[in-house]
Amino acid sequence: SVYDGEEHGRFMEKLETRIRNHDREIEKMCNFHYQGFVDSITELLKVRGEAQKLKNQVTDTNRKLQHEGKELVIAMEELKQCRLQQRNISATVDKLMLCLPVLEMYSKLRDQMKTKRHYPALKTLEHLEHTYLPQVSHYRFCKVMVDNIPKLREEIKDVSMSDLKDFLESIRKHSDKIGETAMKQAQQQRNLDNIVLQQPRIGSKRKSKKDAYTIFDTEMESTSPKSEQDSGILDVEDEEDDEEVPGAQDLVDFSPVYRCLHIYSVLGARETFENYYRKQRRKQARLVLQPPSNMHETLDGYRKYFNQIVGFFVVEDHILHTTQGLVNRAYIDELWEMALSKTIAALRTHSSYCSDPNLVLDLKNLIVLFADTLQVYGFPVNQLFDMLLEIRDQYSETLLKKWAGIFRNILDSDNYSPIPVTSEEMYKKVVGQFPFQDTELEKQPFPKKFPFSEFVPKVYNQIKEFIYACLKFSEDLHLSSTEVDDMIRKSTNLLLTRTLSNSLQNVIKRKNIGLTELVQIIINTTHLEKSCKYLEEFITNITNVLPETVHTTKLYGTTTFKDARHAAEEEIYTNLNQKIDQFLQLADYDWMTGDLDNKASDYLVDLIAFLRSTFAVFTHLPGKVAQTACMSACKHLATSLMQLLLEAEVRQLTLGALQQFNLDVRECEQFARSGPVPGFQEDTLQLAFIDLRQLLDLFIQWDWSTYLADYGQPNCKYLRVNPVTALTLLEKMKDTSRKNNMFAQFRKNERDKQKLIDTVAKQLRGLISSHHS
Repeated sequence: SVYDGEEHGRFMEKLETRIRNHDREIEKMCNFHYQGFVDSITELLKVRGEAQKLKNQVTDTNRKLQHEGKELVIAMEELKQCRLQQRNISATVDKLMLCLPVLEMYSKLRDQMKTKRHYPALKTLEHLEHTYLPQVSHYRFCKVMVDNIPKLREEIKDVSMSDLKDFLESIRKHSDKIGETAMKQAQQQRNLDNIVLQQPRIGSKRKSKKDAYTIFDTEMESTSPKSEQDSGILDVEDEEDDEEVPGAQDLVDFSPVYRCLHIYSVLGARETFENYYRKQRRKQARLVLQPPSNMHETLDGYRKYFNQIVGFFVVEDHILHTTQGLVNRAYIDELWEMALSKTIAALRTHSSYCSDPNLVLDLKNLIVLFADTLQVYGFPVNQLFDMLLEIRDQYSETLLKKWAGIFRNILDSDNYSPIPVTSEEMYKKVVGQFPFQDTELEKQPFPKKFPFSEFVPKVYNQIKEFIYACLKFSEDLHLSSTEVDDMIRKSTNLLLTRTLSNSLQNVIKRKNIGLTELVQIIINTTHLEKSCKYLEEFITNITNVLPETVHTTKLYGTTTFKDARHAAEEEIYTNLNQKIDQFLQLADYDWMTGDLDNKASDYLVDLIAFLRSTFAVFTHLPGKVAQTACMSACKHLATSLMQLLLEAEVRQLTLGALQQFNLDVRECEQFARSGPVPGFQEDTLQLAFIDLRQLLDLFIQWDWSTYLADYGQPNCKYLRVNPVTALTLLEKMKDTSRKNNMFAQFRKNERDKQKLIDTVAKQLRGLISSHHS
């Protein structure tokens, strides 16, 4: 406001005035205190000197102090640094105390993974993640660990899965050994049951199975998921036969499965593990169930196949009972159904190639052991026993083929002669082989002969051997005595009605078979037929089923031997007829001769001699057979002679030739009257030649008037002469009369005879035409 107005000059004047006033006051005050000021100055100058001295002393003292305190300062600095380091160390120790457990756990984790202790490693990793790492999470190395935890889990998962794969591969390779051991155990248990315990077989085996699982549970406790053992099969050396067979599961270390199961359970992937395990085992099951192409060649092929299947299911059964849910009963049953169907199909196919009954029998015993072993572990095996009944039929067929060869060899090597015996020992030996009793033969002195040849006791004993072979197959099939008896009887019937019957028929139908052999075959089959009742008793004794039991099959041996005997009889008849035909081929009649030899033809004499010698051999045959053979031979001879007389090639004949032919017929009739075979009534055998006799009498006696007059009457003299036959023969004689008597028309007797022949021929044609009308 001073500068705004006009008071600036005035203000400045007032200010100057005030300054002068203050200066005067200051001067007054200074003048008043001047002496004191001088005194103060003087004292100040004195003090300055003293102050200088003090300064010098202080400077000197300070220099000395600095010199003396330099080491102290250094020590203090060092102490300061030590205190700082001590604080840092203490802080570091505190931090390390927090980090060391983490590092120790991590180191432990690495060691566990290195030694393949995967389940403990997984537990360690879980503690590390949830307990230790959160306390030191701000450190960089911890962050690295946290980032590695998923990788470590995956690594544990992969490694444990790799161990499982190794285990599965090892199990697949060693299923044979596991199954072999299990089947040995089952065999030992069965032997123990049969010999010592004598208890129901299945019950005792279930008990053994329970004991076995008690052992396996103990194994399970000792083989915890923390086990440090590797996966695979434990090495077991081959045991001696007299040493105890190790348990099938004793050969297997299941720890890889348990560890992997626990690891996947902890990781929350149990379902993945279960699916993988079941899938892989299904694949292995299909491989195990695929039989080798040459399995049927040896029993070892079947044994290895069964061992692998048993080994597979032994492992699965143990897994079922020692884990919770890895496999369940439905899964096992599904696998077993598949295995059962494939095994049965394979056995049906391969067993059909087998032609050796011993191999089929061994295979049956192996299948029974296979079924018993799996039954111990609770698997249903009824279908296997049903299939064995099918194999039983095949076994019977192979037996039949084998016995066909045996019978063929016996029949081919037989001499078809009665068995001679020269001592009591030889006699008892034959009687011991074949049930034969003959009081008259026993009374005869040595040497003597049995009526049958050697093939009778041999065939009888082979039938018994066949029955024994059938019985062997029925063992351990859980069949009742009645079923066994029925099986044996049906198979024996097939042996008798098919195999033995065919063998006998083949021998009988052989081209080079002789009448002596045929006669012996008839005698042999007669004795074998009588022995059938002893075979019935033999079967009854070994099966303990009485023949009176309802539905008991009867043996058809009687029918078989009767059929064979009838075939031999027919063959004797045929053979005799063929021999007769061979002799008749030697006949050489001169149908135009007019001379008479007054003796029978040579060929016919030889034929009659042959027939006499042949029928002499028939003494051991049943009377009816010998009589039938003799009658058949005479009828065939008569028929052949009639055909010889009437054959178309003989276009003409003379009365002299007819008379020579009549001598041969009389020789035949003489043979018939001589009774070559006993048992015929008078003139019965001669009736075979009655047609020829009446025909020849008619022509030789030229008794046409009687024939024509009595024709058709039941008691006529020439009842057996057929007008057609008579006309045929008459035509041959008429032609002869015409050709050999060119001048017959110039002779009255010849002319009359020719007219008579024509008249008789005309009347015969009339008879024939009236008969046909």
